Amino acid sequence: MELVGRLTADAIVKELKDDKKVVNFTIAINNSYRPKDSNELKKQTTYVDCAYWFGTGIAPFLTKGRLVELFGNIGAKAYLTMNGEAKANLTFHVIHIKLGDKPKGSKPNEPASETGELVTETGSAVPLTDDLPF
Repeated sequence: MELVGRLTADAIVKELKDDKKVVNFTIAINNSYRPKDSNELKKQTTYVDCAYWFGTGIAPFLTKGRLVELFGNIGAKAYLTMNGEAKANLTFHVIHIKLGDKPKGSKPNEPASETGELVTETGSAVPLTDDLPF
């Protein structure tokens, strides 16, 4: 499954049991449509919680306002609150991330994707590894 949206806030790295780490973030997906028998354009925003488990090196690049193209699958979790109320949430489990345009004021040299390459201003490409020097 593929989703395209903008990050609503900077990504957060959480450390779980057994020293596992996950990068959590939320994207907003904007859609617009015209209702039947109307000329008025309606806008709708859907927020999607995301989890990336394949390395934390991408986290500094996942900043508020950045456009991302995500590939992965949806996972569901059901649970009971402390009051005994049944709740559920959906999380998009990201397998691959493509970074799109950057928010204003960010650095020009950033990777095209975590598994891709760092593209410099001259157009040359450098392989990107998970142990980034910054």
